[in-house]
Amino acid sequence: MACPFFMPVERLEGGAWLHPSRLPLGDGWRGFCTAASPDSPKPGEQHLQSFCNLGYAASCSYLPHDRSADAVRFSIARVSDNVIAVRYVCERDHRPGEHGTLEFVKAEQRWILPHPDSRIQRMAECYLESYQRKASSSNSVTASAVVS
Repeated sequence: MACPFFMPVERLEGGAWLHPSRLPLGDGWRGFCTAASPDSPKPGEQHLQSFCNLGYAASCSYLPHDRSADAVRFSIARVSDNVIAVRYVCERDHRPGEHGTLEFVKAEQRWILPHPDSRIQRMAECYLESYQRKASSSNSVTASAVVS
């Protein structure tokens, strides 16, 4: 469950997480905090890893008091030959709130049902990228085992 104010930019290789494959967006991500005011110091790498990538950061000094969500959770709802459906749930106080399904057309490499919030949409893109990378890697391992 990533922080709903996190805007991921690039995959973070070699972060300090014990189990990086269990991270909410499928991997660790570098990015920036959209809740931080322009005149405040930017959150550092440790802050991004401890709070932004994980959500439920009650002790985060950037987290607005008035917010609709504390974290966003993603999962793959459905995979067909041409469409991947990504389910999302925005949570507040460990309870589900806004939720829905975003759809990505593989052949066209575009979202046909994107999220209107650019942060949540970007997180969904990151989650899908991590999912596809891992699925591709898993298929390569399976294919090489069959050939051997």
